Order: sequence, then C-alpha cells, then structure tokens
Amino acid sequence: MNNTWRANLAITGADGLPEVAKAGNVVRSSTSARLSMRLPPNVDPNVATKALIQKLTTDVPYNAKITIDGDHKGQGFCMKTPETWVSEAIDSSAVAFFDG
Repeated sequence: MNNTWRANLAITGADGLPEVAKAGNVVRSSTSARLSMRLPPNVDPNVATKALIQKLTTDVPYNAKITIDGDHKGQGFCMKTPETWVSEAIDSSAVAFFDG
C-alpha cells in the first residue's frame, strides 16, 4: 500500500543548509529545497499541485518568502491485473527465492 496507493513527499535536494556537525539554531539568508511527491494513481496531479502550493504558502512562519519554481506533474501509475500465467510465474519465483 505504501509503495502504490499512498502519497509520499521526499526532499531530494537542498542548498543553504550547514553540515549536520556544524548546524545550529541560526537564521539563514536563504534555503532551497527540491521536493518530490509520489501520487496515488487516482489523484489528479493538478489538484495535488494546487493543494501542495496552498499548504507551503499559507501561514508561513517568520515572514519567510516562499518561491516555487518548476511545475513537473505526472499521473500516478497503476498496473492492470496481470495475466494468470504472469502472476503464477511471479509467485513461484518468489517462493523459490525466499524459501529456497
């Protein structure tokens, strides 16, 4: 379920952050982060984008300025039910690998 039908937000990159060993409670002039959100197959990417932007830009603490660049959207993927022979091959391979 977690790998297919539930959304997942990940930070895939960041700039402006100090190394963990040197990090402290300070105000930085800027911090940039690249986020990636995996969508469930039945979620409209346009609706999800609007919701994410709304969440990131509403009630921003400390008068921080939020800038959102990029607009790469894609529909989640859901594979159709495989043919019986494919399911049986996957199942028997899994049994042979994990039990064998």
